[in-house]
Amino acid sequence: MAISLGTRQAADEEARAEVEVLNSRLEKTSQLTKKIQASLSRLESSGKSVQEAVGPLYGNTRNLQTLGTNIDQILSAIERIRQPSDIKSNEEEIIRKGPEKAGLAAFLSSLKRVSKALSEMQQTNLRSNQQAAADLSRLLKSGNTQLEGHFQRLLQEDSRPLEPLHFITKDKPFPMLSQDKTTRLGLISSYIVSTLRQTGGAAESPILQAYASVRGPYLTATLQNLASASVNTARKKTPDAIYRQGTNGMATYARGMEGAFLAEYDNICALFSRDEWGRVFNLTCQGAISELARTLRDLNAHIKANLTTDCYLAYEIVEVMSNLSSNLESRTGELKPSFAAALKPIRETAKSSLAELMDDTRRKIYNLPTVFPDGSALPVTTDTMTRLQTMVDFLRPISSIMISIGDGGWKTNAASNSSMEQIPSLNSFDVSADGKQIFAHYCIDTIDALLQSLEAKAKPLLKGKPTLGVFIANNATVVDRMIRNSDLQPLLAPRMNDIEKWRKTGAQLYTMAWREPSAHLLDVQYTNRGGQRPPSGSAAAIDSAAILKGLSSKDKDAVKEKFRLFNASFDDLVAKHKALNMEQEVREMLGRQVQQMIEPLYCRFWDRYHEVDKGKGKYVKYDKSSISGVFLSLA
Repeated sequence: MAISLGTRQAADEEARAEVEVLNSRLEKTSQLTKKIQASLSRLESSGKSVQEAVGPLYGNTRNLQTLGTNIDQILSAIERIRQPSDIKSNEEEIIRKGPEKAGLAAFLSSLKRVSKALSEMQQTNLRSNQQAAADLSRLLKSGNTQLEGHFQRLLQEDSRPLEPLHFITKDKPFPMLSQDKTTRLGLISSYIVSTLRQTGGAAESPILQAYASVRGPYLTATLQNLASASVNTARKKTPDAIYRQGTNGMATYARGMEGAFLAEYDNICALFSRDEWGRVFNLTCQGAISELARTLRDLNAHIKANLTTDCYLAYEIVEVMSNLSSNLESRTGELKPSFAAALKPIRETAKSSLAELMDDTRRKIYNLPTVFPDGSALPVTTDTMTRLQTMVDFLRPISSIMISIGDGGWKTNAASNSSMEQIPSLNSFDVSADGKQIFAHYCIDTIDALLQSLEAKAKPLLKGKPTLGVFIANNATVVDRMIRNSDLQPLLAPRMNDIEKWRKTGAQLYTMAWREPSAHLLDVQYTNRGGQRPPSGSAAAIDSAAILKGLSSKDKDAVKEKFRLFNASFDDLVAKHKALNMEQEVREMLGRQVQQMIEPLYCRFWDRYHEVDKGKGKYVKYDKSSISGVFLSLA
């Protein structure tokens, strides 16, 4: 108990001691707090003083910072404005060197930088930059001019005239620009076009004209020898020589032109954009086409001066040029109107020649001083048929011409009155027309004109219808033979009856003279005399002596006179027949017709009355076998 009490007192004492310590510390803390509060008061007072002093300075500093930023921005703007002006000195050296020395890539890059700087300067529109803009503009123009010149020089390196026959004879394609050249030229062309689009300049790039100015003369010079050869090969060594197919150089000229033009079109497609292909191609080819047109005019003048012999050259040129135009149009879609304009004089001459050739035949016959008195066929017939035979060799172009003027167009001279600005196509004429059939009609009209003119010429000149008949039959036979022995046969086979009519007309005129001797072989028989009908039937059933016995002296004298007159007329006609010059077919035809006309009558008359001179031959000159021999000699 006493221990517990003592312990508690000790604990209380210890607690009081701790409380005193805590109170002592609390008092110190209170004192420290008061000191801190006093310090804070003084610090606050000092801060207010500092704030009052520093506040204006801070505002001034911030204003100065804003001013500095503005100044930096102004300096930056000035630098940007000055930069385009400075580019002149930076790029001028490259541009002055030119693309050859500076290199095409560096030169193009320099021009692009100058162009961009000029564009930016024009956008600022500052008065202070006007002089610099003018300088850059001149520099850019100078650079573009140098670039165009470089373009032309690059082209010129591969634009030396070629010998086209080397490629034509060996069937080789004409050379194109090298890949390296094409790449460099394409870069230049692309830059010029893009520059024009950005600046809104001329609608057409000057590179187009630059290209045509170099490659156009190249094409013209390359094809020049072929053009000259076409004219030279048309010259005639013999004035009357007929033009033969393929002997003129025009076909070779066309092959060379096609090959050169197609190679050029491929070059253009590799260098220019699609919308420029046609324009550049036309510009480039116009010089060569103008030379072609001049060549065709020279050939046309030659053809007109020798139309009857060289009209076939016109037909050949029409076909050659039509094929050339079609081939190029199918590959390029261009040049057809240009070729049509160049070909027009030749085509018009070819069309007008159809009527002119027919008129020439009439003129030749009209101007003949005479015809052969023996009825021989005239050379003009052979010449006319040879002309038609030769025309068959040019049937394709002639068919085209025939369709364009229409059936019978040569009669109305439509060939010279009609005008076609374009090479015919299926849309330019009646697609149902058959050119070969129209040509067949033309041949028949020509033959009719020939034979009608010959008949009109011979009528007043030849004595007697027999000679005129032989003349007509001879000429018609020559016509018939030359048709059957040539390529005219399949064309004119359905119209051969038209020629046969002329032969029949000639035969009719000839046999009219043989009516006279046949008339002497006609006699009168009276069935009511003697109470018996005259015998008829075979020769064995006829008794000539008995018939003559029943005749009076006057009737016998009449029979004798008939024999005498027949003999005289027959002998005269036989002599004339043999004196005439007949084509073998005509001689056979006329001899056969005369035999069919006379022999039956004579045999009948001979059977009845040959005993009139009792076999002395005074009146009855021919027996049946001898007169048959005469007829055989006629054929």
